[in-house]
Amino acid sequence: MISNSNQYNQYNLYNQYNQYNYYNYYNYYNQSNLIQPNQLKTLSLPQMSKTVIPYTEGQGTKKQQVADMFNNISKTYDFLNHFMSLGIDIIWRKKAINELKKDQPKLILDVATGTGDFAFEALKILKPEKIIGVDISQGMLDIAKQKIAKRNLNDRFEVKPGDSEGLPFTADAFDAVTVAYGVRNFENLEQGMADILRVLKPSGKAVVLEFSKPKVFPVKQLYNFYFNYITPGIGKLFSKDARAYTYLPESVAAFPDGKNFTGLMEKVGFKNTKCRPLAFGICSIYTGVK
Repeated sequence: MISNSNQYNQYNLYNQYNQYNYYNYYNYYNQSNLIQPNQLKTLSLPQMSKTVIPYTEGQGTKKQQVADMFNNISKTYDFLNHFMSLGIDIIWRKKAINELKKDQPKLILDVATGTGDFAFEALKILKPEKIIGVDISQGMLDIAKQKIAKRNLNDRFEVKPGDSEGLPFTADAFDAVTVAYGVRNFENLEQGMADILRVLKPSGKAVVLEFSKPKVFPVKQLYNFYFNYITPGIGKLFSKDARAYTYLPESVAAFPDGKNFTGLMEKVGFKNTKCRPLAFGICSIYTGVK
């Protein structure tokens, strides 16, 4: 048995060293078997209870701040992505792209395309006629354009500025729409998914790859430690914008993953929605059909 004094000290220790106090409160008491099964329904993580922004209030909308943040980190983004994930992000991208293999889309829209890594992999695997990538960060698009020119893919991959909540395309334009690690940055998630649905052709498919929150011990604990402590430290060391890598775990914690996200997809009109967790729930692939 753990004494009341020890419980109190351990609880305070968690609060002192982790900004996600509520999350660790849940972890500690659940692991200590102090929560009965019938109480679990009333104790859950808040979902999108507030808008998580990269910087502080008064520095523009979330959309503007996200664009500024990615402009700041664009030159180190690819290196840090692969370094911090130990290259696993490449495997996850391939798994997400393979969700479209049977559909054989000819024209694909890649929303939040960033530096284009997801689209480049999709060109290799799916061999579509063309991919158009959009992003709100000009800095990221500039890197993507350099990579496109270097690989001589100008006729198959085009990038342009574009906002997920007001995509600059007509309705029913694309065979498939993809978003890799971008939906949690949407200022209005529901509006963004609704516009993705709008530009899809009838029977077209959306594929979303996004971080999620693992629930299995000890993956959950290791994941939280890595995301909350290691990731910001590495980001601060290699990037000129350290705040970007503290925003990452905050935005993941606030994102309505799993059934909450497939429920939102269904709400805006997607059908046949599915959620496929990867690596014990560290990341998830979501699919839906128009």
